Amino acid sequence: MKRRKKRLPRIIFKLGFYMVAVVLLSVIGLLGVSYLMGPPPMSTEQNTMIYSNNEKIIGVESAFENRFWIELDDISDKVIATTILIEDKHFYDHFGFDIKRIGGAILKNIQTGSLREGASTITQQLARNLYLTHEKTWVRKLKEAFYTIQLEMHYTKDEILEGYLNTIYYGHGAYGIETASQYFFGKSQEDLSYAEAAMLVGIPKGPTHYSPFNNEEKAVARKDLILKTLWRGNVIDDATYYMAANEKLEYDSNGEKMIQEFAGHFLDQAISEAAGILELPEEEIRSGGYRLYTTLDEDLQTELEEVIPEVIPEDTELETAIYSMDIHTGAVLALSGGKNYRNSEFNRATSAERMPGSSFKPFLYYTALESGYTPLTELMSKPTAFRLNNGEIYEPSNFNHYYAYEPINLAQAIALSDNVYAVRTNIYLGTDRLVETAKKFGIDGDLPSVPSLALGTAAVSLEELVNAYSMLGNGGKETSPYTIEKIIDKHDRVIYEREQPRQKQVLNEKTSFILTHLLSGIFEPKLNGYMPVTGSPISNQLSRLYAGKSGTTASDNWMVGYSPSIATGVWTGYDDNRTIELVQESTYAKEIWARVMEAAHKDQPQENFPVPDGVVGVPIDLETGLRATPYCGENIIMYFEEGTEPMDYCEPQINPDQEEDGFFKKWFQMFFG
Repeated sequence: MKRRKKRLPRIIFKLGFYMVAVVLLSVIGLLGVSYLMGPPPMSTEQNTMIYSNNEKIIGVESAFENRFWIELDDISDKVIATTILIEDKHFYDHFGFDIKRIGGAILKNIQTGSLREGASTITQQLARNLYLTHEKTWVRKLKEAFYTIQLEMHYTKDEILEGYLNTIYYGHGAYGIETASQYFFGKSQEDLSYAEAAMLVGIPKGPTHYSPFNNEEKAVARKDLILKTLWRGNVIDDATYYMAANEKLEYDSNGEKMIQEFAGHFLDQAISEAAGILELPEEEIRSGGYRLYTTLDEDLQTELEEVIPEVIPEDTELETAIYSMDIHTGAVLALSGGKNYRNSEFNRATSAERMPGSSFKPFLYYTALESGYTPLTELMSKPTAFRLNNGEIYEPSNFNHYYAYEPINLAQAIALSDNVYAVRTNIYLGTDRLVETAKKFGIDGDLPSVPSLALGTAAVSLEELVNAYSMLGNGGKETSPYTIEKIIDKHDRVIYEREQPRQKQVLNEKTSFILTHLLSGIFEPKLNGYMPVTGSPISNQLSRLYAGKSGTTASDNWMVGYSPSIATGVWTGYDDNRTIELVQESTYAKEIWARVMEAAHKDQPQENFPVPDGVVGVPIDLETGLRATPYCGENIIMYFEEGTEPMDYCEPQINPDQEEDGFFKKWFQMFFG
């Protein structure tokens, strides 16, 4: 036993010696390899290319497109001092790694079980920006260490700092300090004040969060923190700090001239989706050298962007959003989040929520059809005061106070957008039912269970509405909009390829088809009643079968509709929710929708919505609501779930000039009962 105790320290000593020897040999080998490989290039192509659905380039997020390379001697001392103090205050003292900071970061990562805590030096950041992806893995960390050693071995500190300041990403497609200075302030970085320099130096930590164009409150808070750090670090004196802290920054309104305009909102959406897929920040997608293959139909997007200025005058502040997608796959074919991407990067199609008005009614009428309604279900159309459960009186009104003052059927109520019919139906079915149905359609916002919800008084996004309508058009199958088909990294590896998921049947196929046919009635002049059908202003522009619904509130106009293959939605209104007062402005949404849908189907064969089993089409006499014959009045085909269609025929209308012996009436009774 004693001999074993004596040998144990000797064994531990040997193991420790071997481990140290292995580490030293590894380090020597790494240094030797780094030296023999020579200096790595200081600049590496990392353009992210974005392609349309026919694989044409539609966008370039370039590490070089918006960059001016400036030698270190020409870079402002303010920028240099601020960058070093904030990013790596021991930059000129270490060999590429800040051991104390790394030790603290490793301890924090071990405690949290993640790789979130970073301690990157300027050299490490440059290595990552130039040669690596931004995934947070131990393998990437080792590669980063290797390239960091290479940079430190072959370049001077000044050369490394120069490379960093010319390659770092400042958001909005701007790489390098000179481009960022021109973009945000319209001046060379040499002319920046300390406040302006502090604002810019604070952005690379997270351009999405700290760009003043994205989040001014966070950007200003970070700028103020940087200025205070400069003051406490004796980089600036009291007077300079006071002046900088109180300086009002003025941004360059022309900075966005660097932004690519074509399909700008779509490109932002695609980059955001790619970032979500790869679990990376958006700025790293933009500068990571990826190839993003998207769903964009370049021709349709071009038509969409051309029609906006042709319909909406440039001198108005009225805005618009347009969203077009394949109803079977969910592929987003075209998208505009506003009139002009240069003027506003805000995506009103996906990020804005507004009241949809009557374009919300299809969810109500789907519920009604599921509850026993048919296209011929009649309700009274006249001014009505509804007494609610809480004792309040609710009096909905029709457009311009037009009413039938007699019962109308569901087909007419949809075509004419009768509000009284809708509210009466919502109350009859129970207001909770409409909320449940809207959720089934994918409307996830706050939906109050009140009678007025039938008239679209809850806020929704255009993207939500178009996706919901797509479900009606594809026979009730679940859809999910997407923009990314495939992603290839800078090493030519396919790192993502979309697999079309098996679509879940969410809605009743028969009900979806019947409602789709009813929604095509907004373009059918035979359904004109106490006013023209709501689609009449554009019906003469349409060359094929569409289903859809318009919506109007005091400050919003909508048109959402679909063919058997494509759904498109259009919203117009003012960002500040002001009332739309000009009559012509209320027509823009429909005009744009008609133009976009016709362009989407140009040179395409005619399509029909497939009639599901268990649904029958019956010619209906519009005057009586009975089965039509050649000897009745105006008729139209309506669809019913089998067993709910009318069985009786209309009475023939006999021309007085014809024989009065009852021949035609007898003939009709013989063949039609």
